[in-house]
Amino acid sequence: MLENWLIEDRGTTQEWTLNRPAARNALSRDTRRELESLVEAVAHKPLVRSVIITGAGDQAFCAGADLKERRGMSEDEVRTWLHDLRRTLGAIEASPKVFIAALNGAAFGGGLELALACDLRVAARKVMMGLTETRLAIIPGGGGTQRLPRLVGLGAARDLILTGRKVDAEEALRMGLVERVAKGVGHAGALDAARALSNEVGQCGPVALAMAKAAMLQGADLPLEQGLTYEYDCYQQTIPTRDRLEALAAFAEKRPPVFKGE
Repeated sequence: MLENWLIEDRGTTQEWTLNRPAARNALSRDTRRELESLVEAVAHKPLVRSVIITGAGDQAFCAGADLKERRGMSEDEVRTWLHDLRRTLGAIEASPKVFIAALNGAAFGGGLELALACDLRVAARKVMMGLTETRLAIIPGGGGTQRLPRLVGLGAARDLILTGRKVDAEEALRMGLVERVAKGVGHAGALDAARALSNEVGQCGPVALAMAKAAMLQGADLPLEQGLTYEYDCYQQTIPTRDRLEALAAFAEKRPPVFKGE
């Protein structure tokens, strides 16, 4: 039984809504634990190709760690929290499913780190985001110092992390922090844009999506020749699939393919 997440099935997409609007959808220990169980479960759902993660309401996608809960933690408990958060966000990054963060409202600290662990990010207009931890005398501990530079470059990442400043959706788009900005605002605007993106993903073969994601993730830090070898290995896993043959048949018959992840 989930207490902090709302789950909706929409064809090849699942929508997960972080449902703690009174706490600005902050990440608590229970919220993280439930999220990890969801990530583990969806990996074994062959019909699901993408997952949209968003927040309840129009104010916040996720304001970061639950600071009220954090005040009651011992130093060892904080260390455990960081270890667990890194594992959960790493599971999202490594999942065979395509994760889309629909930023309906503010995304700060751990909230933005959650978005960074996703494959794609869509922001509603007027949304603000940032890794603000240095202003709390700590640093990003959920992968922000590593994923942000890889996404936007070291200079832009330094600008954000070493100042703790916040950027709006348009600036985030220009620097490559988000891939798309919605036409609308708030929850509805973010979801409309994320659903359009997930529909595009849904037209692709599930095995191909998983292999393409793995090739990019694992190959990013390899020398080019090793990365090309890894890409070749991933490609080979798509060759014996029924979906590949279905795509060829659909092309010849001038119809949309019906992929089954086989």
